[in-house]
Amino acid sequence: QVQLVESGGGLVQAGGSLRLSCAASDRTFTWLRMGWFRQATGKEREFVAAISWTGGSTSYADSVKGRFTISRDNTKNTLYLQMNSLKPEDTAVYYCAATGKLADLRLKSVYDYWGQGTQVTVSS
Repeated sequence: QVQLVESGGGLVQAGGSLRLSCAASDRTFTWLRMGWFRQATGKEREFVAAISWTGGSTSYADSVKGRFTISRDNTKNTLYLQMNSLKPEDTAVYYCAATGKLADLRLKSVYDYWGQGTQVTVSS
């Protein structure tokens, strides 16, 4: 069972940047499809971005397209989310997730493993 640990969250001003990381506990990471989700206070957890196991295919929520970039380094068992031009509405706890299923990666239900989350706060 793979374990996921996020890091890199923090407080940033609007327009700033952050890079989140998600470290996996073992090399099964290489064969897993990965996603980032976020949950703001009082709201449902929502899809942010996803990436195939090779990194060759990515998808994004419309709200972050053009500002966020998902990537992975399979040699380091690590997933990344580069977040630029941050807005106050990006404030949330960000979670990474992993799945071995061949399914719609925008759906929370397809993911088997979740990290504990990292807080991102964007001030105006």
